[in-house]
Amino acid sequence: MIEERSIPLYIVLTIITCGIFGFVWLAMLTNDLNQIAGEQMPTSGGLTVLLVIITCGIYGLYWAYKCGEKIDRYKQSIGVPSSNSGILYLILYFLFQIITYALIQDEINKIVRRANGRY
Repeated sequence: MIEERSIPLYIVLTIITCGIFGFVWLAMLTNDLNQIAGEQMPTSGGLTVLLVIITCGIYGLYWAYKCGEKIDRYKQSIGVPSSNSGILYLILYFLFQIITYALIQDEINKIVRRANGRY
């Protein structure tokens, strides 16, 4: 079950822990988006964190782009117009990773609200 998460709290936790909580948040975002997308063999949150660490963040650029694609596909499947979020997330991830996490979390929160009938 995907749950709605507090973006300000997660940003503060990431800053307080000098980015360590950011890896936990990255894993949560990955697992939530995999569940939303319903992919057959998705990369798990833990593996995503490991790949980001091993590649010194380069895999994160790919991850951000793919997250945008997953969100756009979901929006199209429910009839909501979507833009090319992958490019936006890619550019923002390159500049400020935490902003990318916040935007992706916001989209996940919207999906959760819609699923619970609160949107």
